[in-house]
Amino acid sequence: MGPVSDASEEIFDSPVGWVNRHIRSYVDSGGRKGHRHYGWPTLLLTTRGRRSGKLRRSALIYDRDGDSYVVVGSNGGKPEQPAWYLNLSADPRVTVQVGTEIFAAQARDATAEERAGMWERMLVVNPGYADYEKRAGKAGRQIPVVVLERA
Repeated sequence: MGPVSDASEEIFDSPVGWVNRHIRSYVDSGGRKGHRHYGWPTLLLTTRGRRSGKLRRSALIYDRDGDSYVVVGSNGGKPEQPAWYLNLSADPRVTVQVGTEIFAAQARDATAEERAGMWERMLVVNPGYADYEKRAGKAGRQIPVVVLERA
């Protein structure tokens, strides 16, 4: 089961303005709007805050790998990992919304064998990740590639 155990529990959306507006459009339309965002396929990922215990929702670009979804923790190339990644590292049980479908999933880092191919496919989906990779690399951070598998 994902982190949403009680449908009445409040979910806190990303505080970043444009991300928050994207999430609101996605949620308010039941997933009919927002799945494609500026041409990119996006999903909503809900994690449990590692310190607060609150549910946190982010919008992320994704790719498919069989029945799984692949996302990356680019954080715009910043030196630190994104909060959603730190949260799922503490509790890998997540909730995912892709379009109108919502399901529980288990998150995990891609294995070393999987990562190279998945990263290359994510660069096709969003070539901007190459610049983020350079910036993160200068800070000594490898951008994580995360696999979301249905629970």
